[in-house]
Amino acid sequence: MRMIETDAVIIGAGPVGLFQAFQLGLQDIRCHIVDALPHVGGQCQELYADKPIYDIPGVPVYSGTELIANLQKQVQPFQPTLHLGQLVAECKPQADGRFALNTSTGNQFLSKTVFIAAGVGAFQPRPLLVEGATELEGKYLHYGLPNARDLSGKNILVIGQDADAISSALSFTQSSPAPKSVTLMHRRDVFDAPLELVQSMRDAVSSGKLNLQIGQLTAFNTNNGVLQSVTIAASTGESIDRPLHHIVAFLGISPKLGPIAQWELAMQRKQLEVNTENFSTSTKGIFAVGDINTYPGKKKLILCGFHEATLAAFGAADIVYPDRNTPLQYTTTSTALHRLLGVSGKN
Repeated sequence: MRMIETDAVIIGAGPVGLFQAFQLGLQDIRCHIVDALPHVGGQCQELYADKPIYDIPGVPVYSGTELIANLQKQVQPFQPTLHLGQLVAECKPQADGRFALNTSTGNQFLSKTVFIAAGVGAFQPRPLLVEGATELEGKYLHYGLPNARDLSGKNILVIGQDADAISSALSFTQSSPAPKSVTLMHRRDVFDAPLELVQSMRDAVSSGKLNLQIGQLTAFNTNNGVLQSVTIAASTGESIDRPLHHIVAFLGISPKLGPIAQWELAMQRKQLEVNTENFSTSTKGIFAVGDINTYPGKKKLILCGFHEATLAAFGAADIVYPDRNTPLQYTTTSTALHRLLGVSGKN
């Protein structure tokens, strides 16, 4: 794939990453944003999308979803390029002071600056902790939705108790061409999803379109590496062997620091050490903002991350535009900022 040359790459599309893109835009620095999740929002969207947030300045209450939606609207004038569903696997300093970055999907960047806004780490699916699971991943064990064509005429097991698991199981029953069978399994007959969705699932079970299995998967049964069946410890205490071709697991997500830990940046308790002048890490040109960083007095609050992103953008301007004097300007009065925001001539 072609090398993308840019002034800035932001790792993390959560609230601080999005606001970092906005602050870079005010410095006339365009950027690319990379995130492991398939959508923007990060921890804010994943963990408290519907929960109220009361400490965003000037807004009495926001849900996580509302905050992310408005941050996306705010950064829109600068049109950051999103690269979702991929990890930044490598970040290597170059002789000219830039950084070469490679992602898990093969994207390559050559950037003057890098901003790590990865929160508590890249969110990744929790794995199925059953012996032999790793060998089946991507072929017969999936942590995201596989191609529906691959499921035609096959026995499918969906594991999980949330809305994603239930919605996926129901969608499989409606696929054309259809799977041979679809089973939804959870260790308890209790589901964390809207009542109407749970009722739709139970209606599908009653009509015979969907099987419901209460229990836990304990073993894979394969033949020359091909999944044949699984062993399930049912809630009744019996052990069941169920013929199976594919497993789709929705076990939640967990944050992992991932490859960042190998980038030779100064760290303390799995957090990146930064200064408080511009939130640079121990490597000039690499900044860390939000929950991923640490410094004396650090507080893990979104609004603190916004402050860090603002000063980091000024630090980046000194690198991207080394011969430019970067004065402090105000969006209330600066015609230069109005031009960047696309609001010139507006009251």
